[in-house]
Amino acid sequence: MPGLSPVPPFHHRAMSRSATTQALADKLHQRLDGRTARVAVVGLGYVGLPLAETFAAAGYPVTGFDVDASKVEKLRQGQSYIGHIPASRVAELVRSGRFQATTDPACFREADAIVICVPTPLTQARDPDLSYITGTGQTLAPHLRAGQLVVLESTTYPGTTDDVLRPILEQGGLRAGHDFFLAFSPEREDPGNPDFSTRTIPKVVGGFDEASGRLAVALYRPAVQGVVPVASTRVAEACKILENTYRAVNIALVNELKLVFDRMGIDVWEVIAAAKTKPFGFQAFYPGPGLGGHCIPIDPFYLTWAARQYGVNTRFIELAGEINTAMPAYVVQRTAEALNDDGKPLKGSRVLLLGVAYKKDVDDPRESPAFEILELLEQKGARLSYHDPHVPVLPKMRHHHIRLESQPLTPAHLAAQDAVLIITDHSTVPYQRVVEHAALVIDTRNATAGLESSKARIVKA
Repeated sequence: MPGLSPVPPFHHRAMSRSATTQALADKLHQRLDGRTARVAVVGLGYVGLPLAETFAAAGYPVTGFDVDASKVEKLRQGQSYIGHIPASRVAELVRSGRFQATTDPACFREADAIVICVPTPLTQARDPDLSYITGTGQTLAPHLRAGQLVVLESTTYPGTTDDVLRPILEQGGLRAGHDFFLAFSPEREDPGNPDFSTRTIPKVVGGFDEASGRLAVALYRPAVQGVVPVASTRVAEACKILENTYRAVNIALVNELKLVFDRMGIDVWEVIAAAKTKPFGFQAFYPGPGLGGHCIPIDPFYLTWAARQYGVNTRFIELAGEINTAMPAYVVQRTAEALNDDGKPLKGSRVLLLGVAYKKDVDDPRESPAFEILELLEQKGARLSYHDPHVPVLPKMRHHHIRLESQPLTPAHLAAQDAVLIITDHSTVPYQRVVEHAALVIDTRNATAGLESSKARIVKA
C-alpha cells in the first residue's frame, strides 16, 4: 500500500493551469449548472443507490454502474433489493427517464462526473482493505477522458484519494488537476433514519486542487441542501473518520460503564435517561452487544493504521476498539451466567437470537455483532435459532459462515427456548409476546423496558 505524505491544502498548492485546463473546467461547470452533465454512480448499494436517486431528482441524467448483474436487472425492472428503499421509489426512478443501470464500464466514457461508492472493509489483520477502490480505479482508468470529474465517497484514511486512487487514474497519461478533476466527499448515509435522507444531510467536499473543489461543489449543490467546502481531499477524508471515531469512542465509554454499573446493581439505561435531561454538556450514547455496520466498527481502525505510518500511536482510539470488540464475548458470558442461575448449562441449551441486522429496522447485516455472538454460542454447544423480520436468511459473510433461516416468533417457539437473546431492537418485534412466553430474556438493547410479565425473567446485558 502506498506510503502517506503530507500535502498542503489546494488553496496553497501552486498549480499552473493551461488555457486548455481552464476551458475544460469551464465547460464542465456549464454542464453542471445546466444539469446536462451525466453523472455515473459506481456501486449501487446502501450509499450509491440513494445517491443516484438524489442526483436524478435534481435533474441530472444518471448512470448507475455495478458489477452485480442481479442488482442491475432488478433496478431495470423497478425492483428494490434494499429493505428501507421501497420498490415504488425504484420504479419511479426508472420511470423518470433520468436513470439507467448497467454493468458495462464503457458507460464511463459518456459520463461527465463519476462518483465512487464502493466498500472499504478491513483485512483479517484489521488493516485497510482498499481493493474495491483500487479495482474501481483500474476499471475506470481506460475509459477516463479529459474534462471529467471523479469523486470518491468511500470512507477511508486521509491520503487515499491523492496517493492511492490518483496514480491509478493517471496511468493512461491524463493528469489530475490538468486533464481531469478529482475530489473526495464522504458519504453520510444513515439507513433507516426517518429524519435524514441523502438530500437533507450536508455534503463535505474537498478537491485535489482549487478547480476540482469548485467543480465538486457545483456537482452536489443542486442535489443536496447544504455543501461544505474544505481545503483538500485529506481534510474531507479526515472529517468522516472523525465523525465515526467520535461515535465509536463514546459508545465504548457507555459500554464500559455498563459493565461497571452492572456490578454495582445499577441500570445503565436509567442512568443515561437521567443524564440526558441536562440541557447542555451531555450527549446520550447507548451501550449494546457490539458495534455493527459499514462505518463505526471499521473507520477508527483506518485512522489507527494511517497514524502508524507517521509513527503515532492512537492509544485512546485503540482502547475504545478493544472495549467495543469485547462486547459480544461479554454478552455470551452474561447469557451463560443467566442460564446457570436457572440451573442450565449453556451447552445443549436452546438460544433464540432476536435481530441479526446491525441496527434496528434495516436489512443490513454487515459487521453485525450477532454473527460473532452466534459463533461463540455455537462453539460452546448452544442450540441456535434466530428471528429477524428484515433478514430472512443469514447471508455468507466475509468472516462468518453460520447459515440459518429466520424462525416465526410463535408462542410455541418462544416457550421452547431456554433463553431469548435480544441483539437488534427492531420496532416490529412483539416484545410483549416475547416476555409473556419466554422463560428467560437477555436484553442488550433495553427493548423490554416498561414491559411486565409474570413468566419471563429479564436480564440486562
